[in-house]
Amino acid sequence: MKVIICGAGQVGWQIARHLSGELNDVTVVDNNPDLVRRATDTLDVQGIAGFASYPDVLERAGAADADMIIAATHSDEVNMVTCQVAHSVFSIQRKIARLRSQSYLDAIYSDLYRRDHLPIDVVISPEREVAAAAMQRLSAPAAFDTETFMDGNAQLLGITIDEDCPVVHTPLRQLTDLFSTLRAIVVGVRRDGTLFAPDPGDQLFVGDNCYIFTHIEDVSRTMEVFGKKEKKQDRVVIVGGGNVGLEVAKAMENRTGRTRSKMIERDRKKAEHAAESLERTIVLNGDGLDRTLMIEAGIDRADAMLAVTDDDKTNMLAAVRAKAEGCSLAIALINDPTLVPLMAPLGIDAYINPRSTTVSSILRHIRHGRVRQVYSIGDAEAEVIEAEVMSTSPMAGQMIRDIDFPEGVLVGAVYKGGEVLRPSGKLRIEESDVISLFAIAADVPEVERLMQVSIDFF
Repeated sequence: MKVIICGAGQVGWQIARHLSGELNDVTVVDNNPDLVRRATDTLDVQGIAGFASYPDVLERAGAADADMIIAATHSDEVNMVTCQVAHSVFSIQRKIARLRSQSYLDAIYSDLYRRDHLPIDVVISPEREVAAAAMQRLSAPAAFDTETFMDGNAQLLGITIDEDCPVVHTPLRQLTDLFSTLRAIVVGVRRDGTLFAPDPGDQLFVGDNCYIFTHIEDVSRTMEVFGKKEKKQDRVVIVGGGNVGLEVAKAMENRTGRTRSKMIERDRKKAEHAAESLERTIVLNGDGLDRTLMIEAGIDRADAMLAVTDDDKTNMLAAVRAKAEGCSLAIALINDPTLVPLMAPLGIDAYINPRSTTVSSILRHIRHGRVRQVYSIGDAEAEVIEAEVMSTSPMAGQMIRDIDFPEGVLVGAVYKGGEVLRPSGKLRIEESDVISLFAIAADVPEVERLMQVSIDFF
């Protein structure tokens, strides 16, 4: 597949890293020569320095025979014009654009993206992706990471193993015997900085970060089995009233139940805009690191605090301040993945990586076969891939124990006949089943081969 990626920033580079690693023909376009050079020096990609919306630049990038274009520059307008040029001049079939301005995303203007207007096939909103990720974090507050799968019937939970975990030092194969009705399986473990897919004989140790795939009805019991207590999040403080904070606050207001939210925003104009846009959220204008203002917002009585400013260090310090004042759950928005190892020493409960959520959303739309969802774990170290099994897949008709999965791949669950099933060696994978797989990054190409059909579906 020949793909042009416009924008060589964090998101564009990460997408290029995924696609080039899977032997796609990738060209990166950016008006910053240094970013283009970084991409060509570190990845197996071609690079073009220039404005992505210029037809001559796209022509030099190979748009005449490209299969897909991904417009992920920092400008919404450039991304939109790029897709228009890709369609009108080069007839590129698949066009994906990242748009940040909420005005472009309003449902009443959705007609704008029809082929006879602005021909964008998929619109990705980082703010909405982050807001959705924040709501998922709050749905399982004791987990440091979470994502839903299989039409909301299954959930991936990231759980840190503490000293009071009941199953510490227990071989994973024994968990099935101990909790025979629990529809959950440990698919990934991060230990001493290394992420791997565990064997049945492996044990969990204190300090491990494990990824568990579970039926949505078993989330509470799974958390209990792994030593985590659940608590409702009725009072929430949001630090940061920009696009992300506003989307999170709106999601809070649309949430069922009586969630009481307060927002702290330093910029007066942003605070006024947030106050006008929100109905039930109290907006305070001031520094989110100010202890007096935090106490005024009720941080000592809050069930959760989300720090979602555009500065990683501010978010981390706000989370630390919230914990020091007695907030039971602090979540920080972190763009720089190298800061993630500092979360635990600082006592920060969970983090949201907007780059990871955006990358996962884009990957969901460009995989081969009938892939329904892709979730990127860590710094693109692994993926959870959900796909429909087709008749031409090498997996169709085989029992799980007979499928030649790579060492870094584990089955999380199988969706068969409307029911989420815990995987077992004797379970047969049939056409039209939906399967969720945890795969270490190096094994993703082999997973795609197992899921792929005779032609590419886009």
